[in-house]
Amino acid sequence: MTFDTQIATILGLDRKQVSATTSLLADGATIPFISRYRKERTGGLDEVAIGAIKDWQDKLSNLAKRKASIIESITKSGQMTDSLRHSIDECWDADTIEDIYLPFRTKAKTKASVAREHGLTPLAKTIMARSTRDPAATASKYLTDKVTTTDEAIEGAGHIIAEWMSENKAVRDIVRDVYRRRAHITSRVIKGREEDGDKYKDYFSSDELLSRCASHRLLAMMRGEKEKVLKLAITDVEDESLRRIFSFYRLNGADRCGALLERFATDAFRRLIKPSIDTETINNAKDKAEDIAIGYFAANTRQLLLAPPLGEKRVMAIDPGFRTGCKVVCLDGQGNLTHHETIFPNAPRHDKAQALKAMTSMAERHRIDAIAIGSGTASHETETFVRSINFGHAISIFIVDEHGASIYSASDTARDEFPGLDVTVRGAISIGRRLMDPLAELIKIDPKSIGVGQYQYDIDQMKLKTALDRVIESCVNCVGANVNTASRHLLAHISGLGERMAAAIVRYRDEHGPFRSREDLKKVPRLGPKTYEQCAGFLRIKGGTNPLDETAIHPESYHIATAIAGRLHTTVPQLLGDTSLASKVPIDEMAGTIASRQSIAETIDMLARPVADPRKTADEWHFDSSINSIDDLNVGQELPGIVTNITGFGCFVDIGIKENGLIHISQLSDSYVKDPSEIVKLHQRVTVRVISIERDRRRIGLKLLA
Repeated sequence: MTFDTQIATILGLDRKQVSATTSLLADGATIPFISRYRKERTGGLDEVAIGAIKDWQDKLSNLAKRKASIIESITKSGQMTDSLRHSIDECWDADTIEDIYLPFRTKAKTKASVAREHGLTPLAKTIMARSTRDPAATASKYLTDKVTTTDEAIEGAGHIIAEWMSENKAVRDIVRDVYRRRAHITSRVIKGREEDGDKYKDYFSSDELLSRCASHRLLAMMRGEKEKVLKLAITDVEDESLRRIFSFYRLNGADRCGALLERFATDAFRRLIKPSIDTETINNAKDKAEDIAIGYFAANTRQLLLAPPLGEKRVMAIDPGFRTGCKVVCLDGQGNLTHHETIFPNAPRHDKAQALKAMTSMAERHRIDAIAIGSGTASHETETFVRSINFGHAISIFIVDEHGASIYSASDTARDEFPGLDVTVRGAISIGRRLMDPLAELIKIDPKSIGVGQYQYDIDQMKLKTALDRVIESCVNCVGANVNTASRHLLAHISGLGERMAAAIVRYRDEHGPFRSREDLKKVPRLGPKTYEQCAGFLRIKGGTNPLDETAIHPESYHIATAIAGRLHTTVPQLLGDTSLASKVPIDEMAGTIASRQSIAETIDMLARPVADPRKTADEWHFDSSINSIDDLNVGQELPGIVTNITGFGCFVDIGIKENGLIHISQLSDSYVKDPSEIVKLHQRVTVRVISIERDRRRIGLKLLA
């Protein structure tokens, strides 16, 4: 069975779709390019399906390498048979492959290997076959200077038998089945760690069915164990496992060999099988929990990156503070810094007169359209002050999530962009640019630092990076980039480019001026035909020589747009934005002559929607000005808030104070909710009711009202 066939079966797709996709991937095509411009070949597969195909292709390729390694190892040992080779060739389950290999693995010295060295294998076979009525008498035949008593001989044979049982694939499958149905995960606090492990209080004495343990609970318990606060164990599996192992070997203790075999089977389970299956089970459970956590992280990151931009407005951005003051910057419509200074409207200086004069002067001088205020320390106080100012004209005021701004301001990227500025000024610039274009600014920061994940430092970092890189790539290419204004950081995520080619494009742009057409991209050194094919459709050129260069239509399809214009006796510019275009074009008549029906339909759609950016425009919103801290809250209060993070157990909401409140999944609706993301979205404006306050633990419980 080929990889394509296996993947098609696993994902429930047509084999032709999978084969077309794997062929395109092998040819260097990116997921965004395939999903947008090769729908005809893949049968319209979207990014999610294409990504799943790639993931399974990688997984099966890695498993194939492992199988090859196992085959080589067994062959070198001289133990390979046709039957064994066939079993390995036909198996594509990682756990089963390891079970097959287990008896052939090179082992360190064990109790069983010592017993074999002492010549006790024949005795083990005799007891295993139950071909003696008196095991002790039979064991006496195997006494040596190394094995001096019958009890030692039987014990040694038992170690060999226990190893055989532990390496029996059928036995391991029996135990796995018991674990799947009955395994409990228990968590206990380690004595003496109660006080400093208070955040794990919910897990000090916990016991639940592992298969029903929520991913966030499992990851929390595993973090607690890592920090040596909790002790975890898999329980409630021994009795059922032994019962079924005894049944498998038809043991009932009625004869002496049977009684011994029950004892050896118990030893095999406790000493050899359980530790192995415990590890395997907890690792599999962790993998599933990580996948769920990564899924939430990826979904949150996507929503954050695709948050509504304010656009090309002149912005004043403020990084609030108390003792060190508020850092204020002014940015032009392209995000370039035009001015910066510090004001001190808050404690301890309370110099509101100086701050008022500076703010009104900057707003007038730089013709400010909007003000962005960072959401960190002193945000509420600064917002109250700014809203009290009469600027003489309407200025929208926004609170901007500043998670990761300090990370960016101290990064090499920030130093490259603003080499002569203080880190606090760079942070303020980042806040302002986030309002103007969240996507362009946030891609400069490690997604783990932008405050929308959970347990991100506890899960597989490579899996997380792969998932988040794919989200970033998807978002950037979904929106596209103006090749004449985009930073190299943004261009690096465009399909087919990468860091080096993005830098080459910016360098060429700086040396030769703005690109006038997509064709000009071919003049960039080392930007070859394949790279051009992959990136061209995602790069926009505004006001260039060809109006199609501003659309999502790929240059390979320009002839279709031209043909449509000719058929309608008009020009391409007049087609752009015509939402009734689909009803005017005789697709069936044109299909087959200039392109397929699907290609024509897709071109019409992109002509009708020439601006590919799916994002809405940011609008103004603010918190309840009467709430300054957790001490101002009372149970029953109804407040406006904004969703800042979504997890498997609920969502966190910013209500304008330092602490975010939690809407538990049970408080998102009066009916059952399986997944919080079905109810709320990141940065969604909501109305909530305060239902609990734990001031000592700084915890706020909320209920979603609207």
